[in-house]
Amino acid sequence: MLELYNHDMSVCAAKVRMVLAEKGLEWKDNYTAIRKGEARTPEYLAMNPNGVVPTLVHDGFVIYESNIICEYLDDRFPDPPLKPAEAQGRARVRKWLIQLDAGIHAATSVLSSCIAFRHSHLKKSPEELEAHFKRHSDKPLVEELTRENILKGVESRFFKDALHRFDKLLRDLQAELGDGRPWLVGDQLSLADIGYASYMTRLEHLQLSDMWHDRPEVGAWYGRLRARPSYATAISDWFNKAYVDEMNEKGAAAWPRIKQLLAA
Repeated sequence: MLELYNHDMSVCAAKVRMVLAEKGLEWKDNYTAIRKGEARTPEYLAMNPNGVVPTLVHDGFVIYESNIICEYLDDRFPDPPLKPAEAQGRARVRKWLIQLDAGIHAATSVLSSCIAFRHSHLKKSPEELEAHFKRHSDKPLVEELTRENILKGVESRFFKDALHRFDKLLRDLQAELGDGRPWLVGDQLSLADIGYASYMTRLEHLQLSDMWHDRPEVGAWYGRLRARPSYATAISDWFNKAYVDEMNEKGAAAWPRIKQLLAA
């Protein structure tokens, strides 16, 4: 029995769903409403002390951290394989996956909050908003980042660094794919490609796809990802219209300023 504690628009849950789809595995969906605090209940924190999704439970064995879940699924259900057989290829897969945990995911959170998600928080009363900030009072740097991103949006001092981190990622992807290979590690889809599919989709929803307009290999690779049946099963079939509409609207409004920041 595979059970996934899951949220429709979570970029991390999406990559796990895509691995499950590629392998044709059946699983039980334990939907977790993040905005309602369902990932912060004592019961959930007992499984995943980070208070985020996804969490996978396989026959009672609990795993959290999405990249670890993806590697576990590939090791436990090796057909079809999503890592190369040789050590060098596996090292290249991990080179891409580690970047997600070492900065890309945090940058995604900053972009999403500064461009779109801040607006729902700004509708709260001053007391409610302050209470939201104080949720992170045990982590002063997180509280400072949350406060500035919500109050200042794309003018937050954290936004520009996050934007340029993605610009560097897209530059690196273009270089890696520029030799004509269809996927990031050789000729076969791997966990490396799957790991980035939902992050590329988040950029697209935030109206940032012009960032790869002059990087044709990146656009073609993303097109190949979207063409896979597993992309629909794991990602586009899960789109939450309210979230997507919010990101599209706020992203379009923010793009002129973002374009200036990229040029600078």
